[in-house]
Amino acid sequence: MRSIWKGALTFGLVNVPVKVYSATEDHDVSLHQVHDEDGGRIRYKRTCEVCGEVVPYQNIDRAYEDDGQMVVLTKEDLDALPAERSREIDVVEFVPSEQVDLLTLDKAYFLEPDSKSPKAYVLLRRTLEQTDRTAIVRFTLRQKTRLAALRVRGDVLVLQTLLWADEVREAAFESLDEDVKISKKELELSASLVDSFSSDFDPESFVDEYQKELRTLIDAKIEAGDTFDVTETFAEEGETERTGGEVIDLMEALRASVERSRSKKKDAG
Repeated sequence: MRSIWKGALTFGLVNVPVKVYSATEDHDVSLHQVHDEDGGRIRYKRTCEVCGEVVPYQNIDRAYEDDGQMVVLTKEDLDALPAERSREIDVVEFVPSEQVDLLTLDKAYFLEPDSKSPKAYVLLRRTLEQTDRTAIVRFTLRQKTRLAALRVRGDVLVLQTLLWADEVREAAFESLDEDVKISKKELELSASLVDSFSSDFDPESFVDEYQKELRTLIDAKIEAGDTFDVTETFAEEGETERTGGEVIDLMEALRASVERSRSKKKDAG
């Protein structure tokens, strides 16, 4: 793993140098969108709705719309904001762990000691374990101020960002206001059903069946030769926007690729 941030955990006069790593990763198979007839790559262009031109990133500003009026925010405007650039993870308070609502937990990061002696790191970890407390911290990552929960996972301190209070919706459903009568017998039967499914949670016993089958399908198609040559069907971004002649050349390459694929299928049959 590569660290994405370096800084220090601070609480009181205690300073704990740490490196920050992303604790999770996406395992989904990445898929492109292609034309069903010839396998050509489908790309999305950043097109201006006023002039119709394709706009490069360096010429794109941000805007906020309010009651029919649009306010454009330039890069200079955003850079002028008093964004925090602190390299400190400041402990705001220590709270009972059960008070941290699981609904508010967001992105998770591992913290590694970044000093010759990990004593301060281990001291904080053991203190959190012994007191059954979670540290609520504030820090800055990618110019955004974030609130996070600092907790223990095995021998590692985990920093898990929290949603702000106004980002969690209120669950107000009229159907739950109804007076529902539950009998003692129904509760007993329900508890018995829960008991029959009771087990210790083992995350490794669960697999993403969809991604597993998708990978199997892709491998089977590769094995059968049901593929296109990427160099012929996937043009470099922007290549088809230069001249009409180059577009025609690309189309010829696509047609040739399709014919080659069809020929392979016939030979295989």
